[in-house]
Amino acid sequence: MRCRVKVCGITSIADALMVSHAGADAIGLMFYAKSPRNLSLEQARAISHALPPFVTRVGLFLDAEPEFITTVLDQVTLDVVQFHGKESAEFCRAFGRPYIKALGMLEQNFYDLARDYPDAQGLLVDSHAPGAAGGTGKTFDWTQLPHDYPQALILAGGLTANNVYQALKTTRVYAIDVSSGVESAPGVKDPIKVTALLNEVKRVECEQGNKA
Repeated sequence: MRCRVKVCGITSIADALMVSHAGADAIGLMFYAKSPRNLSLEQARAISHALPPFVTRVGLFLDAEPEFITTVLDQVTLDVVQFHGKESAEFCRAFGRPYIKALGMLEQNFYDLARDYPDAQGLLVDSHAPGAAGGTGKTFDWTQLPHDYPQALILAGGLTANNVYQALKTTRVYAIDVSSGVESAPGVKDPIKVTALLNEVKRVECEQGNKA
């Protein structure tokens, strides 16, 4: 199975086009005021509008007020909503969009966290504590993740071109989510790092294809 790649924390049209043309399947637009990658509605609209076809637009929120989320969804074209805080499944589904729930794996059991979100389109597993902001740039014990889980699993946390090969060989995740691991500065994506990471993902796919 081909591993999908989402590049998160996009802050410019140039970076959005660069990662899309490099082969990313999705981009993440951040709506969290405390993040250096936070976007205004105007910035997010411009980036979303500039994307080529078949690139998924994901909007990220962390314990945001429902009125704010509704405003963003009304003004910015987003395909999926991703929640990174303490949001309940009831809250996540209230906006009528497919949603991804981030699970903080620090000292937590995957199954205990995942069972509360049976209707999530995907579960993003990261190295932060449950309910924390994430984006720590640190990995966690990838062997915690089950193989062949019925929901799509998205691996995040400290992924770079140097370790993504091992991450994908250890897990069987549907997708990976990268941000700081492909940056030259917070919110600025590095074309060389993006290409190197995507090449490593393709290397795993080629090996799997040869064994099929």
